[in-house]
Amino acid sequence: MPVLDLLDLSNQKIGTVEASAEVFDVAIKEDLVHQYVRLQLASRRGGNACTIANKGDLHGSGKKPWRQKGTGRARSGTTRSPIWRGGMTVFGPTPRSFEFKMNKKARKIALRSALTDQVRENRLSVVEKIEIDGPKTRSALELMKRLESSGKTLFILNEVNRDLELAVRNLRGVKTLLVEGLNVIDILHHDKIVCTPETLKKIEERLS
Repeated sequence: MPVLDLLDLSNQKIGTVEASAEVFDVAIKEDLVHQYVRLQLASRRGGNACTIANKGDLHGSGKKPWRQKGTGRARSGTTRSPIWRGGMTVFGPTPRSFEFKMNKKARKIALRSALTDQVRENRLSVVEKIEIDGPKTRSALELMKRLESSGKTLFILNEVNRDLELAVRNLRGVKTLLVEGLNVIDILHHDKIVCTPETLKKIEERLS
């Protein structure tokens, strides 16, 4: 069972916290982590590319442009033919979804693997509480400085902290995330993860 340092807001050790080995010390399944990342990226794709697919979607006359024979020109039944300028597109793209499914058990394993990797790389910090002096960017910067977090930082919260959310929204690479929204991309994208013991327990409840 991993034992993590419990820190105060000055980054001083004041105790330890036991983390569940079932969540924070598992065999890393890189294939499932990769699949989860693909799942998230696919769900972000718009899929809105669209061309006119058939004559019913086109505006304009359906009248035959000239008689079938005797003009010396190629026969034609409509000015909306695919070979005419302004005509329809054959087999063009239509709106679609790129999403695919991944079962709940596999998603949990991927999340456990990502969290385990962060623990082994000493990127997960557990602090007794997360408090700042109002919704100010300066306050968030001071907190990060005390916690020795100068890069991309992810604050995982067990409940809404409006002051912190407002304080970090102008900081590039810094993000707050509720336990319910925990995902692989955010875990792997950030250099440091900060949470409280209460948040740690809630993560364990969700992923155990």
